[in-house]
Amino acid sequence: MKPGTRLKSAACDTEVMVIRAGTGTIECGGAPMAEAKPAQAAPLDTDFAGGTLMGKRYVDAANSFELLCVKPGKGSLAVDGVKLATKDAKPLPASD
Repeated sequence: MKPGTRLKSAACDTEVMVIRAGTGTIECGGAPMAEAKPAQAAPLDTDFAGGTLMGKRYVDAANSFELLCVKPGKGSLAVDGVKLATKDAKPLPASD
């Protein structure tokens, strides 16, 4: 998977753009994400139903994955079953 790829959730409305990708399967709502939306929606896993926020970046603990949410939904993002966390904004330098 390369940066710039747009992925769609099979379980909800979430869409993300890949900023950085390592090895593993990107999931949303407990189902793998793909470039095309499937004809039949997958069930939303209650363990991965925390939702996504538009414009937020999501990263894994090792910083090998970074995803930008371009369309929010009810599912939570994960890689191989491990939830991703929102990336904190870098503080701006103080000006004196």
